[in-house]
Amino acid sequence: MSHHLKGKTALITGSTSGIGLGIAQNFAKHGVNIVMNGFGDRDEIESCRKELESHGIKAVYNGADMTKPDEIEAMIKGAKETFGSIDILVNNAGIQHVEKVEDFPPKKWEAIIAINLSAAFYTTHYIVPLMKEQGWGRIINIASAHGLVASPFKSAYVAAKHGIMGFTKSIGLETAEHGIRINAICPGYVETPLVTGQIADTAKARGITEEQAKNDVILKAQYTREFVTVGQIADIALFLCSSAADNMTGSHITVDGGWTAA
Repeated sequence: MSHHLKGKTALITGSTSGIGLGIAQNFAKHGVNIVMNGFGDRDEIESCRKELESHGIKAVYNGADMTKPDEIEAMIKGAKETFGSIDILVNNAGIQHVEKVEDFPPKKWEAIIAINLSAAFYTTHYIVPLMKEQGWGRIINIASAHGLVASPFKSAYVAAKHGIMGFTKSIGLETAEHGIRINAICPGYVETPLVTGQIADTAKARGITEEQAKNDVILKAQYTREFVTVGQIADIALFLCSSAADNMTGSHITVDGGWTAA
């Protein structure tokens, strides 16, 4: 499906763990060079980078802060110098905060909008000219079921993810005649370190077992009663870069166990 990706380069934001790292690993297996980005322990990041390179590709790490446009620009310049092009962009970096609107810390609002929404504008702003130049590019935005529906106490996250959906549509129309395709993936709850932590916290807060927290609270919206896996998201990202998706742009794929169908 994706042998034509060999030798291409993907920049994936927030790729030091979770969904981003899973996508990086899947692309690396298919011969794609990787620009890793995200926070974390330096040694762990380095061992992830080496593991990616075990697939015979080149992987570099750039710790650009997604709230800082100048750092994003420098990361993209550096990647172009290293690899000659950036063929695939995955906007995955994201943070969450849960609080009622009147108590929501303004600084948290600013950070969530910056990392979950504005960062995708800046990466796209600096990468689209490179993609236009070569007449080919794939942009994948990791949105969320919250790009389609809301939950209470997640005003910033829901606003940012709805914003990403609109952004995806606009850029899809703008770049359609330049060989560029931009689409969003809308996962439900994915089993990542972030969500595993949420289960433990929820159990503690409600005085219930972790099993109850998982099934009765977290997975309540997912009719399959199963977590989406990182591997599933990574395979969908790969699909969006395949020729089967050549006429998909400004669109989204929902993988949420039925959550938004209800």
